[in-house]
Amino acid sequence: MQINWYWKSIPLALLLVACRSASESGVGESPNYAVIPATEQSDTTGAWAGLKSLQLDTTALLQREIWAALRDYAFGGPSLVLGAATNVRVVLDTGLVRSTLNVQDRGIELLLRDSSQLYRGLSLLSQLGVLNAGRLPVGAYHYRPRFVYRGMHLDVARHFFPKEALFKYLDFLFFYGYNKFHWHLTEDQGWRIEIKRYPKLQTVAAYREETLVGHYNDTPQRFDGQRYGGYYTQAEVREIVAYAAAKGIEVIPEIELPGHSLAAISAYPELSCDPTRSYAVATKWGIFDDIYCPTEKTFQFLEGVFDEVTALFPSRYIHIGGDEAPKGAWRESAFCQDLIEREGLVDEAGLQSYFIRRVERYLNERGRQIIGWDEILEGGLAPKASVMSWRGTEGGIAAALADHQVVMTPTSHCYFDYYQSDHPEEPLAIGGLTPLEKVYAFEPIPAELPVEKHRYIWGAQGNVWTEYLPDFAKVEYMALARMAALSEVLYRDSTQRRFADFAQRLQTHLDYWEGQSVNVAQRLLDLRFDLAGGNAVPLRVTDLRASVAARVEQQGPGDDTWTAVEGTSAVLNEPGIYAFRAVDEAGRVGRATRVHYEPHLGLGATIELAQPPDRRYPGRGGSGLLNGIKGSDEKYGDREWLGFSGEDLEATIRFAEPRVLRRVGLRFFDGEGQWIYLPREVELLASTDGQTFRSLARRSDWQRRAKVEEVEVALEAVEATHLRVVAKNYGEIPEGRQGEGYRAWLFVDEISIE
Repeated sequence: MQINWYWKSIPLALLLVACRSASESGVGESPNYAVIPATEQSDTTGAWAGLKSLQLDTTALLQREIWAALRDYAFGGPSLVLGAATNVRVVLDTGLVRSTLNVQDRGIELLLRDSSQLYRGLSLLSQLGVLNAGRLPVGAYHYRPRFVYRGMHLDVARHFFPKEALFKYLDFLFFYGYNKFHWHLTEDQGWRIEIKRYPKLQTVAAYREETLVGHYNDTPQRFDGQRYGGYYTQAEVREIVAYAAAKGIEVIPEIELPGHSLAAISAYPELSCDPTRSYAVATKWGIFDDIYCPTEKTFQFLEGVFDEVTALFPSRYIHIGGDEAPKGAWRESAFCQDLIEREGLVDEAGLQSYFIRRVERYLNERGRQIIGWDEILEGGLAPKASVMSWRGTEGGIAAALADHQVVMTPTSHCYFDYYQSDHPEEPLAIGGLTPLEKVYAFEPIPAELPVEKHRYIWGAQGNVWTEYLPDFAKVEYMALARMAALSEVLYRDSTQRRFADFAQRLQTHLDYWEGQSVNVAQRLLDLRFDLAGGNAVPLRVTDLRASVAARVEQQGPGDDTWTAVEGTSAVLNEPGIYAFRAVDEAGRVGRATRVHYEPHLGLGATIELAQPPDRRYPGRGGSGLLNGIKGSDEKYGDREWLGFSGEDLEATIRFAEPRVLRRVGLRFFDGEGQWIYLPREVELLASTDGQTFRSLARRSDWQRRAKVEEVEVALEAVEATHLRVVAKNYGEIPEGRQGEGYRAWLFVDEISIE
């Protein structure tokens, strides 16, 4: 894989070595202070420092660490000078309220509240140099991380990336002030770390025979027929861990258990509950029934694995997964049922807790702590475990209330494999929608958590799962901009954040990365819209805005001419497809956002939902079901889709005057890979008084030809003042289906009425 080393194109060391004139550097007279995450600044007079080099004495306080952190960036000349003299002063004072990077005319001063904050000071220095083409603006830059844990994750099991790509990813983390790298190393689709005691993990578990092409929900599923895989040798792991440590980043390895273990079982079938079967490394995504059996042989295997893992990773924490573990194999296993009875466990959830406690005890004896996904709460949390809350914030709240450390990483805000724009030209992703604005608005401390428990919210993490990220360029595209947004959440509370200000700074960064051949997502000009006046007719689309200063242009149905939108509003006054785009002050043209508007009898009606949608997927509320605008056919997380977790949809629509109903159209998302199931049944009911309803039709005969199920129900000229739509949630997902044992999601879009 070709890795573009963007730093090499900087003519001076990343850490601002030679001071060049403005004409030589191409930089204007005014310094650029657009650092991310933002700092408080003082003494910024607009003057430039006169530094010619950074002189380091590696026997002085923390200067050896500075040398280690910066030497990898020193391309293009003698950027760092080692010797007895120094122009870099480091002061460590635990009494400080915040840390400060002081850029002075002839030297650098770092005033640190604790030694770990050295690395944010150095990344600030790096950013200032990048933004100003090698020159440093004089000033004091104050910073104080809000959270101890500031993490990014990368899955290398679904798709594998060479160590050079990992170095580059760590550079991104360093640049934006992160201090934790969660490295997801094992999965159903591949085992990616060398374990010398178990060589079949390299020869068998590290390779799959082929890989799914397209989306999991495509019908039929297609495969590429190409053997795929790879793994990191222990020597490579040591290199990566050392590279991270030099940047102040702790690497937390994840070895999945008891589920997501099919690759290991393929190599060693005796780890399963049925060793007589043959197993193969998974070739498609999703959840698989084959999980570790809690036998002594399995625990011996895992202990051998962790002996080698702990020797490679100095991290205090080892991630053990614990998520999405189907219990069918355990229910059918006589051994497991005997073990449940012998240990006095309630059920298979208790058996999972037993499994994790065994692993925790082993790792605790070796001075390590475990951290796992929020499913490890089920059946009872291991005594010293920390929790990553991914299925929302509820698991994190429960863990914090029980005095366990929590990393907040909910799918709603922190899954960077989700689409970052609802534009149809976005490259294929797993689903969902997590735009920059949503990441930036994230609050890791839930409002409902008592103040005295806030200290257990350790921090937050962005997750990059790679089912649909086959190469590192796609990782860059999906992760980098949102990584920058989350970094500011981790350093500044909501009262200190303004998205418009962040967007202006981010645009500078995006332009820089693009100039260095990084595949960054330039999506600040993608438009979103809100609906004015509820369901008033004609519909007005408001807040058509770019994230940076821009004008908005539109095309109407059948029109290929772009015309300016006055203010921020446009009127949808006829059926068809409307297009809107933003053009910023620099002349950048954003991608066109298209709105498919199909008016119907429901516009202007009132709607009442018996149960509100899940707060993670609220869409536009009930009114969004009657606005004449269809949601995306690919992205269930856009603002037109309402998501219900385990709940039915019951929508009662009241017309201003009696209507004759002849047809009702419904749209449901079909995505079992994301635990989104079609309803068990849909029923339509009508009333002429709002009190007594009679059933008009029932449907459960789904076509299942695409990701969106279009349901058309013809009626025989029914007069009504009220229409009730009831869609029964699929309920608890049964054994053998994706999401087994969990509540299904129901996603619904427009209810069109004729």
